[in-house]
Amino acid sequence: MTRRLFWLGLGAVLGVTGYRKATAIVRSLRPVPRASALAGFAADVREGMAVYMERQAQPPESTLEGHRRRGLPAGRPEASQPRPDTHHHDELKDGR
Repeated sequence: MTRRLFWLGLGAVLGVTGYRKATAIVRSLRPVPRASALAGFAADVREGMAVYMERQAQPPESTLEGHRRRGLPAGRPEASQPRPDTHHHDELKDGR
């Protein structure tokens, strides 16, 4: 059992060390990103965010307006009206 733990630990240490060395070698071979490439990427991101904000500028329409729950009047209840009994949620969902 002790021998297995030794080899497991040794394999983990060698694996991590090898991975770090391989990563360092790959980074040294890969060209450094240029400032113009980064500026182009940033411009693309800004343009995409502008399109996203245009599409999200208008609030979505409510999907609940116009729907009536069974036994309740359409629209919002006025302040003078008592609140409807809301503790029977299962009955409304199941249709009982």
